[in-house]
Amino acid sequence: MEEHVRINHFRNHYELTRKNLMVKNLKRYRKNLERDVGRMEASKCEFFPCTFALPSEYHLFVEEFKRSPGSTWIMKPVAKSQGKGIFLFRKLKDIMDWKKDGTRSEEQKDAAQVESYVAQRYIENPYLINGRKFDLRVYVLVTSYVPLKAWLYRDGFGRFSSTRFSLSSIDDKYMHLTNVAVQKTAPDYDPEKGCKWQLQQLRRYLTAKHGRETIETLFKEIDNIFVRSLQSVQKVIINDKHCFELYGYDILLDQNLKPWLIEVNASPSHTPSSQEDYEMKCSLVEDTLNVVDMEGRLSGKEKRVGGYDLMWNDGPVYREDVNLETFGSASFSANTHLGCVNDREKQLRRLLKPFPGQKRM
Repeated sequence: MEEHVRINHFRNHYELTRKNLMVKNLKRYRKNLERDVGRMEASKCEFFPCTFALPSEYHLFVEEFKRSPGSTWIMKPVAKSQGKGIFLFRKLKDIMDWKKDGTRSEEQKDAAQVESYVAQRYIENPYLINGRKFDLRVYVLVTSYVPLKAWLYRDGFGRFSSTRFSLSSIDDKYMHLTNVAVQKTAPDYDPEKGCKWQLQQLRRYLTAKHGRETIETLFKEIDNIFVRSLQSVQKVIINDKHCFELYGYDILLDQNLKPWLIEVNASPSHTPSSQEDYEMKCSLVEDTLNVVDMEGRLSGKEKRVGGYDLMWNDGPVYREDVNLETFGSASFSANTHLGCVNDREKQLRRLLKPFPGQKRM
């Protein structure tokens, strides 16, 4: 490829974005950490639910299933999105019944036999707002895997279910799946209101309820999920200077304010569901192109470009206003501002102003 060409995927990006491969890579990474650094460090990777790839790990899954009778599990096709093919179950016979489902054609049955699924322990105690379940959609931009260089976008949103949460019914997809593609088919869906909160609004709500310190700790744990998941695939992704990747992370909070990684999307939807959503996604696309910098306007030393903050650059990146002598102290903070004010236009005007004697492009 010529020097100026850029492609918005790495060649084998699916190592992180297919549900079964993501879990396989995270399990391997955790095991290597435990061997090389110790159990304490490996425990920082305990952010994904117990998961098995089917059919290959079916027997391991059955053993685990029998250890916790009555618990709820969720079944997902490894390579589908928008909530397609997902269902909850509590009995092994539900899987068998689903495979034998007489309503499907022979062709569909054959496809189901071949297609891989993951069976994942369902998080039965999600954090609820107004009785409704939600998850976070957060954007991470990777411009290089060797060395690892990752940017975190300040904006994102919480996606809410339209039905109040209850474990008494596990068949109601509007209650358990927060995907907009699912929710917008609900009979009482209002396209004006939608089912979204901007991340700033959500962070303010949580801070008012639980205090600033608790929520700052929560967001640090979310940062940890981004970095560890990218490190888990760093050695297997085929790096290429022509490639970049915009990932859409789905994070779920439980009642104890523990964040869980649900999945990572390779092509997060840019379809807006409201005017606010439209503006946010347009800014996201524009800033992604600003960071990729095909015009060569950046120096390469920037820690912030528009709504993006440089989170990792072959090591953790710290905020500008921090004195390096304070390393290891509480004031030494990561250069991430998820859910904080996004004054991107002001920052871009300052960043991309012309040099003396240079005409503005």
